Amino acid sequence: MPQIKGAIKRVRQSEEANAKNSSQISAMRTAIKQAEQAAREDSANKDALFNSAVKAIDMAESKGLVHKNKAARDKSRLSKITAK
Repeated sequence: MPQIKGAIKRVRQSEEANAKNSSQISAMRTAIKQAEQAAREDSANKDALFNSAVKAIDMAESKGLVHKNKAARDKSRLSKITAK
């Protein structure tokens, strides 16, 4: 544990940011999996799940949690599965 007051604060802030970022990435992955599963089963709400997954991907990209190319790749794969 650091001794300097600023370093202590930085550790606390890093832990909070890590928790938020991890939960948002997890939510994005969950949304993607739900959309993929709905598209494969031809579910009635596959369009709604697709839109929520795209929104989750865009939010993660805008916050810098995933690279823009990964976000584009994920959205492209999802749209390809949903279009079938």
